[in-house]
Amino acid sequence: MPGPAPEDTATSAPASAVWHRLGRWAEPLWLPLVLLALWALGAAQGWISAQVLPPPEFVVDTLRDLATSGDLWLHVSASLQRVLVGFVAGSLIGLALGTAMGLSRSVEAYVLPTFNALVQIPVLAWLPFVLLLVGIGEPLKYILIAKAAMVPVALNTLQGFRQAPAGLREVGEVYGYTRRQQVLEIVLPTAVPTLFTGIRLGFTKAWLSLVVVELVASSEGLGYLIVYGRQLFQLDLVMAAVIVVGAIGFAIDRALDFTERRFVGGRAATPQGAA
Repeated sequence: MPGPAPEDTATSAPASAVWHRLGRWAEPLWLPLVLLALWALGAAQGWISAQVLPPPEFVVDTLRDLATSGDLWLHVSASLQRVLVGFVAGSLIGLALGTAMGLSRSVEAYVLPTFNALVQIPVLAWLPFVLLLVGIGEPLKYILIAKAAMVPVALNTLQGFRQAPAGLREVGEVYGYTRRQQVLEIVLPTAVPTLFTGIRLGFTKAWLSLVVVELVASSEGLGYLIVYGRQLFQLDLVMAAVIVVGAIGFAIDRALDFTERRFVGGRAATPQGAA
């Protein structure tokens, strides 16, 4: 029998590549879809009481009501403002502290042991102390969120500055690089991937701490919405707030991941293109 025409083979190859990409893109969605199906099936069959786990359609209706009334944006904007201020402040402090320890063994010897001891204390344990200092207003939330973001950023910055290969530093010394040139042209480029990892971890810690702080001391925000729904035993409201928290956190993490891949990939491609 004659084989397939060359045109058919050329057409099927791009089509199979497209289906392969779609399959890879859809892989992360399978588990959430299975869980959603089990949730809907359990609610329809009465396996779980609606008072304990409301049906998905109830949660969708609650989300729609929150969106149309404007309450959802009110709570989301309050939470985003808090996490943005705290995350930026904590990241800047973490970058400065990690850079100081990474560039100076003396600073690391003096600061790192105490820093490692203090970071073992969870955010909620700091709450009463900070509450006495600044009260229950917005500064309380900013400080605790900044503390949560600072820790991974500082530690990853220190690790990034320490992982520059000794061979590259020796080459820099041979070529007469100054201390500033070694940091900017040798140490910093090798540290960039680790710095981005610290920033992503810092945002994750900041976002988790935001919800915890709003659960305890807040009158608006997504964490407050969860507490409010629990107090009224409106678990559809609780589930709706939890879904929004997860969706926003996931979206921002993906945006940071995209930025990291573009930035790190661009830096890696520059020497090759220049060569």
